[in-house]
Amino acid sequence: MGRHPEKALTAVAVKALTKPGRYADGNGLYLVVDPSGAKRWLLRTVVRGRRRDIGLGSCRLVSLAEARDKALAMRKVAREGGDPLAERRKNSETPPTFAEAAKLVHDQHKGAWKNSKHASQWITTLETYAVPEIGNVPVDQISSSDVMRVLGPIWLEKPETARRVRQRIGTVLDWAGAAGYRTGENPVRAVGKGLPRQKPGKDHHAALPYNEVPKFIERLRQSDLGPQTKLAFEFLILSAARTGEVLGARWSEVDWEKRIWTVPAGRMKAGREHRVPLGDRCLDILKEAKELAANSDLIFPGRSPKRPLSNMVFLMALRRMEINATAHGFRSSFRDWAGESTPFPHEVCEMALAHTIKNKAEAAYRRGDLLEKRQELMAAWEVFCEKE
Repeated sequence: MGRHPEKALTAVAVKALTKPGRYADGNGLYLVVDPSGAKRWLLRTVVRGRRRDIGLGSCRLVSLAEARDKALAMRKVAREGGDPLAERRKNSETPPTFAEAAKLVHDQHKGAWKNSKHASQWITTLETYAVPEIGNVPVDQISSSDVMRVLGPIWLEKPETARRVRQRIGTVLDWAGAAGYRTGENPVRAVGKGLPRQKPGKDHHAALPYNEVPKFIERLRQSDLGPQTKLAFEFLILSAARTGEVLGARWSEVDWEKRIWTVPAGRMKAGREHRVPLGDRCLDILKEAKELAANSDLIFPGRSPKRPLSNMVFLMALRRMEINATAHGFRSSFRDWAGESTPFPHEVCEMALAHTIKNKAEAAYRRGDLLEKRQELMAAWEVFCEKE
């Protein structure tokens, strides 16, 4: 095994790096470049037997040298059995209330959202449903029961709205954790089993909040599901494709050199050919699948090399993992992430999902498939999904 890097970054490199991703400096310190272009420091360390990711601040405010000093101090606390986040919180100012934190998060993100309507809706949903219940509660005191109190009344009555409220509360509390105001797991992730199962309607597919997707992928990889099922499911999530498109995928559709998977019109819902950019992890999945597929023309064959996996395979996997979601719902998770966490334009996100353009004027204007921009979008999605 190669040696872990140590002081691998330089101040010049930190300034020059623009591609979304995570760049190791050494000893658990990383520079994270977000899809929006924002840069921040992250320390990955073990605190009392559990791996923790600790935010160290924006690169605009914290230099490389300062980040190394902060990381060293926190690692020392962790090695001595302490909790670096708890120590930082003791020395920091009074934690903000949920309402104050929601406004801070909104102010930080809205510059990256090109859709002003979405930016307005993001804070409005929290002001309407969350703030009346938990607005005055300090972020370090919010528990899963508080989150249940917000979501309970709307979970079945307004499922789509409830899902977005849940996601946005999670984003605010993730920020609070990274800022040192909270320790422990985000309580939003603990409420799933306490809420009744939503019945998907004609246009609704139960979806995981996008912040839970990385953890789901990690669980999927470690599960006892069949190797083909695990690879196919992860490929479905990372490509934001539909179940039928993935299960029917053939090796002849993959251009390894151009890193593109072309789904023929006959397997697309809209009846039009769709090109899917493939990131590094997708290519790795395909290489693993190639070894398992023997001489099959199918990328993900079932028991017979001439037949694909069953179209129930993902549903059964979710049931075994006790996940209240559908395979199709991961497309919604992707769309929520793209809209709420990235600066990519609406049309790029919609094109990634191969959605039909209902507006004739927009359809006439957009004749290409925005492949280059979608390559950037899908690469950023892979980076996000690997964050656990």
